[in-house]
Amino acid sequence: MPMLLLAACGNNNGGETDTLSQAKEQGYITVGFANENPYAYKNESGELTGEAVEIARVILKRLGIEELRGELTEFTSLIAGLQAERFDLITAGMFINENRCEAVLFADPEYSIGEALAVKAGNPLGLNSYEAIAEQPDSKVAVMAGAIEVDYLKASGVSEEQLLQVPDQDAAISALQSGRADAMTMTGPALQSRLDAANDSGLERVMNFEQPTVDGESVRGYGATAFRFGDEAFQEAYNAELNKMKESGELLEILKQFGFTEQELPQDATAKQLCKA
Repeated sequence: MPMLLLAACGNNNGGETDTLSQAKEQGYITVGFANENPYAYKNESGELTGEAVEIARVILKRLGIEELRGELTEFTSLIAGLQAERFDLITAGMFINENRCEAVLFADPEYSIGEALAVKAGNPLGLNSYEAIAEQPDSKVAVMAGAIEVDYLKASGVSEEQLLQVPDQDAAISALQSGRADAMTMTGPALQSRLDAANDSGLERVMNFEQPTVDGESVRGYGATAFRFGDEAFQEAYNAELNKMKESGELLEILKQFGFTEQELPQDATAKQLCKA
């Protein structure tokens, strides 16, 4: 019988959902990660690491799950994979938003973050905002398919024809280098990590980039791990360990390893508040 059905029937093993209790019993859990540096990626040794990976690894171990079996996948496959029980939880660069709150059960955020833009050196088109891209209809911007940036760009007036939707970060930077795109966009740490890895003097980050707003509100995003509905006890246990890491400063120490700063801490934001918003 599927785990989700068991949970729905109320068989929660003393307050734990079947997903959590089964993971403890078998000693491992399967986690879906978007292949997006610095959230989740394979290092030069072929080992899975990243902000989301290391935070999940610590929390799951403290919940009694010794082994994290991570699977890198395209961002657009995460929620479908979770719902199909290919993954037991998903994370890596996934912002909490209204639409996703209807599809998955979010833990509290691990970080908050803004958007960033990279262009050719010298910024020949003078792009310093999403609106500036919209004002030049012949310009194109590379963006990961399914990412929240697609919505932000459209809300800023960027047309569908201007969007070069790509499967991952490497494809985005390749599009910019080859001239198929005039800009690429993703979250700040992710974009910086790609520029650092590329080490290409022909590219630069737009340092005076203006953060987009939608309906008059900042689009600053909050990233979190997500579970299936029915896994509320798992979510609560995960949140409890995450909050301990916030209070002790351990969360910031892990974030710092991947280019984050105190500016990216989630502060007191909760998934409940953000889903209502």
